[in-house]
Amino acid sequence: MQEILEELERRRAAARLGGGEARIAAQHAKGKLTARERLDLLLDEGSFEEFDMFVEHRSHDFGMQDQKIPGDGVVTGWGTINGRVVYVFSKDFTVFGGSLSGAHAQKIVKVQRQARKMGAPLIGLFDAGGARIQEGVDSLAGYADIFLENSLSSGVIPQISVIMGPCAGGDVYSPALTDFIFMVRDTSYMYVTGPDVVRTVTNETVTHEDLGGASVHAAKSGVAEGAFDNDLEALTQVRRLVDFLPSSNREKPPQRESFDDPERAEPSLDTLAPVNANTPYDIKELILKIVDEADFFEISPDWAKNIVCGFARFDGQSVGVVANQPLALAGVLDIDASRKAARFVRFCDAFNIPLLTLVDVPGFMPGTKQEYGGLIKHGAKLLYAYAEATVPKVTLITRKAYGGAYDVMSSKHLRGDINYAWPTAEIAVMGPKGAVEIIFRAEAKDPEALAAREAEYKARFANPFVAAQRGYIDDVIMPHGTRRRIVRALRSLKGKQMANPWKKHDNLPL
Repeated sequence: MQEILEELERRRAAARLGGGEARIAAQHAKGKLTARERLDLLLDEGSFEEFDMFVEHRSHDFGMQDQKIPGDGVVTGWGTINGRVVYVFSKDFTVFGGSLSGAHAQKIVKVQRQARKMGAPLIGLFDAGGARIQEGVDSLAGYADIFLENSLSSGVIPQISVIMGPCAGGDVYSPALTDFIFMVRDTSYMYVTGPDVVRTVTNETVTHEDLGGASVHAAKSGVAEGAFDNDLEALTQVRRLVDFLPSSNREKPPQRESFDDPERAEPSLDTLAPVNANTPYDIKELILKIVDEADFFEISPDWAKNIVCGFARFDGQSVGVVANQPLALAGVLDIDASRKAARFVRFCDAFNIPLLTLVDVPGFMPGTKQEYGGLIKHGAKLLYAYAEATVPKVTLITRKAYGGAYDVMSSKHLRGDINYAWPTAEIAVMGPKGAVEIIFRAEAKDPEALAAREAEYKARFANPFVAAQRGYIDDVIMPHGTRRRIVRALRSLKGKQMANPWKKHDNLPL
């Protein structure tokens, strides 16, 4: 019996060593942790339970029958994050470069199915060179099996991908099907085709970083929701994100004890919105001053900066926050902002997370670049997301709410539950100056007459009271009491029940 136990320990030690000491040292030399070291940081200490430690590939082509390593390049299993169960897989670059074989794919599919069955988040750590070429179509079949599970789990369990090294070819589409992608600066990149292929096909010379690094996907393409400086920071932030999310669509968001007074007033908010409507201010200042303990987890902070999305808590309850950002492009809605916010709203709705929308929007971005890029369809995505959402929706207009952008930003007309406005709110088809120049075109040569007309328009429309008179705004509130009113609104909506008409699935304007 002792010999059997010793053999088990020997096999376990061999599996834990992955590709061996030399390859582990090479991984460390690149500033990267190993697959198992990453799981140790991500999960609660001692909580990891591994699956399929001894699985090996079954390929016999190109001499692969003589190259077998237990685990086959991916570590899978489950553990806990702050006591809550999560399922994980972590690609091991020290074993065949983390490349995907048929057996490797089966290990991932097993934890994907288990996570969905148990109603627990799935977290994938990517550091791999793509498909294992020696296996041919088996590796391609493995990718498709993984993609199918990602698709079936979408909206059922939260899926998070962390790119911690190379991620190319077929490997990129599994993260693309998940809810959040995070990257590590300087050591991770993702692209469909690499620099060599790009050079051959298009004659472009480009580096790995410029083609698909964190700086590209977190700030330019919007593919990644965040970029962090190293493995430790990335995994710490994933733990933080998981704390805001329910384990599945069958649960309500986690509730946590808050030591921040729900009745707290913020006198500084009375002067946050400048008197001059064209003067910018930072909407994040408002967010940090009204949420619990100034704790806000922002999604895609470096992309589409004219809209802010992220998770916070009110009275201990997780809430998704969407806010126009006057500091960037005056908070206008463009293609990227619409895509970013629409996806975030749909995630929150899928997982029963209430939505708070803070509105200061001058309209949609004009210009040929936006129109040629399909702003109509992309803007409709955000409209659709808000219209379809059945979670509690609280809206606050702080200043501008002009044109169709007023409608889109969780207005009462899109089934907003409770809609507030500050006294500084301006709800109109467009700004006073532009409106007057159109309505009173005949008086364009008389500056004094136009100024009088503009003052008249401001008094008539550039305020929240016309909308309040029609019931489109439930109340005009004092800025310093914003936190208290939002907390009370969310409390009142906890029992909300609403369902959309039955359908196989929707056909949103993709």
